[in-house]
Amino acid sequence: MNTLLTGHARFLKGYWRRHRKRFNDLARDGQSPPAMVIACADSRVAPELIFDCAPGEIFVVRNVSNLVPPYEPDAGRHGTSAALEFAVTALQVRSIVVLGHSQCGGIRALMRGPDGGHGDFIESWMKIAQKARARVCDVPDAQAQSFEALCHRCEHESIRESLKNLLTFPWIAERVGQGSLSLGGLHFNVQNGRLETVV
Repeated sequence: MNTLLTGHARFLKGYWRRHRKRFNDLARDGQSPPAMVIACADSRVAPELIFDCAPGEIFVVRNVSNLVPPYEPDAGRHGTSAALEFAVTALQVRSIVVLGHSQCGGIRALMRGPDGGHGDFIESWMKIAQKARARVCDVPDAQAQSFEALCHRCEHESIRESLKNLLTFPWIAERVGQGSLSLGGLHFNVQNGRLETVV
């Protein structure tokens, strides 16, 4: 906690002072970010830093392995789906980006399989990407590849799976069809800082 409070003191003296007008404008006028980014909770993957964005420029939701669940309007607690609904129907973002990354711990847990001892929630959450894992593992050359190579492929496939799941939300599919909303996938390499487009 002390580290965080010390960081906040630096923020007030530096970043806040330099961008005070921007914060005041956002407080007065509200937010209207043009883009939403669905990113991993991994501490090494901060979208605002990666895209060099000012406050108010992107609407971010972070979860384990940057996954988008399919559209399931039931009584469950759907944090990512609620964020999507707010970004699309209230803020009217014009683009949604799924931002994956290298060395993803959630993907590694998924690739190790159900006997990896993943606690109360991770294994169930990662089932969202089960089809991505199957596309990587259920191919003839999978046995010949290293675990690292398979994880790298699965990181990309899970982004594709999340992009497919986005289109199960009717108000997303409608806007994509109308051309008022675009979807994209990117993969961030933690080691070299580069982005790769995932199609």
